Amino acid sequence: MSAFTWPPDGSLAGASDQVPAAVLVPLFVSAAGNEPHVVLTRRRADLRRHAGEISFPGGRQDVEDATLAETALREAEEEIGLERAHVSLLGELPPTSTSATNYLIHPYVGEIPAGLAWRPSAREVDAVLELPIGALRSGRTRRAIERRGIRFETDVYVVEDNVIWGATARIVEQLLERLHSTSGSSGGPLELSTVPPAPQ
Repeated sequence: MSAFTWPPDGSLAGASDQVPAAVLVPLFVSAAGNEPHVVLTRRRADLRRHAGEISFPGGRQDVEDATLAETALREAEEEIGLERAHVSLLGELPPTSTSATNYLIHPYVGEIPAGLAWRPSAREVDAVLELPIGALRSGRTRRAIERRGIRFETDVYVVEDNVIWGATARIVEQLLERLHSTSGSSGGPLELSTVPPAPQ
């Protein structure tokens, strides 16, 4: 379960009754140009739920997971072959809620090395996407989307033929508001500004 993108309602109402889940938001600075990139997945088109949608690697918390951060790291390893030893956690973004699947998603941002070889899960992942932060910033727009016979207009991020919407778009929005790159020409680290407490 790695896509949390329908419906577009981001309300945290009734969050205490929701299923805890976590996603990893992997970031790296490209060797060419020192530009930050974010890693997402595109789900297989033949899946029963969320087919073809773009999301961050993640899922609901298992009983074996001591923390939600552990959930995010485990799911990223299972879905795209990202070994947790390669992840340096930078912080947590505010949680986002979905009503259709009743999840409360906790996004954890982690910096990873550039040039990793991905091993996507053949069962659910069609492709691993490495999208430049600059392209995401400039790709924000609104678009009409139809799901389950319901047509609505919502905020999206469009990079080439990749359309990011729903909970994933809300996480991207929070990321772009808080991400700072100190890399410049020296290849320094990525940083997140202070994250305010999530609404109760």
